[in-house]
Amino acid sequence: MKYAWMYEHRKSFSINLMSKVLKVDRTSYYHWIKTGCITKKVDEQLNDLIEVIFIQGRKNYGTRRIQDKLKELYGVLVSRKRISSIMKELGLKVNMKRRYKNTTDSNHNLPIAPNLLNMDFYASAPDEKYVGDITYIHTGEGWLYLATVIDLYSRKVVGWSMDDTMKVSLVNDALSMAIKHRNPSEGLLWHTDRGSQYASYAHKDLLEKHSIIQSMSRKGNCWDNAVAESFFKTLKSDLVYQTYFYTKRQAKQEIFEYIEFHYNRVRSHSYLGNLSPVKFEEINKVLQMEMVA
Repeated sequence: MKYAWMYEHRKSFSINLMSKVLKVDRTSYYHWIKTGCITKKVDEQLNDLIEVIFIQGRKNYGTRRIQDKLKELYGVLVSRKRISSIMKELGLKVNMKRRYKNTTDSNHNLPIAPNLLNMDFYASAPDEKYVGDITYIHTGEGWLYLATVIDLYSRKVVGWSMDDTMKVSLVNDALSMAIKHRNPSEGLLWHTDRGSQYASYAHKDLLEKHSIIQSMSRKGNCWDNAVAESFFKTLKSDLVYQTYFYTKRQAKQEIFEYIEFHYNRVRSHSYLGNLSPVKFEEINKVLQMEMVA
C-alpha cells in the first residue's frame, strides 16, 4: 500500500524523499512497478479494507476515522479525498445522527453535592475521576434502563447496569461493578447529574463505604456531565437507532457486546489520539513501566 501511495504522489514528491520518509526500499518499489501491481490489485485491496473498516465501525465512520484506522491497523496512507471517492463508488453512506434527549429527573428534595468536577474532564491517571449517567432504551417489551460509569482518563466504560426500572439499585450496581473490576483508591471523584438515584441515601452510603467523593452538575446544565452524555449519543447513533430490539434480553446482549467489544476495544476516540480506550490504557501502562525501569 505504501508503494501505491508513492506512485499516486510521484508527481508531487521525489521518489527518493518518499522512500526515506516511508522507509521503503527504492529497488523494491521499482520492482513492484515492473511486475504490474500498480493500480487494479491495489485499488481492489484498498476498497476491501475501507469496506471492512466501515462495517466494523457500524456504518458510522466517515473519511477521517477510516483514514486513521487504515494507518493504525494496516500502515496505509490514503488521502481523505480518495477515501471519500471510494466510499461513493461502493455506496457506503454514514448513518445520520438523531437528536439526543436528556431524561434527568432532578425534581426532588434530597441533598445535592457540590460541582467539584467543574467541567475539568482531564485525568492524569486511571481511576481518578469517574462520571455516570442513566438513559433509556426502547424494546418490544417496553423500556430498558442503562446506567454507566466512565473513567475520564481513558473514556473507558468501566461499569454498567441494565434493569426494567430506574431504582437506586441500577446506579449502585453500575458503580459497584466499576469498583470491583478497577479497585480505585480512596478519594476517587464521582460526578453525575442531580438525578434522585444519585442523590439517594442508599447511593451516598455506597460512596462513603469506599471513600468516594461525590460531585454533581449544576441544575439544568448538561455540559457539566458532557462526557457521560456524549457516550449515550454515540451508543444510540451506533447501535440503538440502527436496531429494533424485540426483547429486553436481546437489547441487554447487544448493548453488552457494543460496550465491551466495540466501544472499549475497537472504536477510536479523537480525544485519545484515535486510539480505543483499552489500547490507550495498554500503551500508557507500558510507557510508565519503561519510565520506572
